Amino acid sequence: MLKEKRVTVKIPRPLYRRIQQVIDNSGFSSPTDFIVFVLRDLMGEVENHDREEFSPEELRTIKHKLKNLGYLD
Repeated sequence: MLKEKRVTVKIPRPLYRRIQQVIDNSGFSSPTDFIVFVLRDLMGEVENHDREEFSPEELRTIKHKLKNLGYLD
């Protein structure tokens, strides 16, 4: 079975028109390019937010460094 490289996502037409206005003279060649850019940026933020928690090993390393600097007993 051939996998498609793209799928269709439906958005309200008024939103599409607003995106068209936003991208005028912006460097984006199409609303699709703009939407892909925005979604990738948003997904990057979500993935980075999920990554903000430290692993147990990272916590041990940080605590060790803080102890060596005299911030922890």
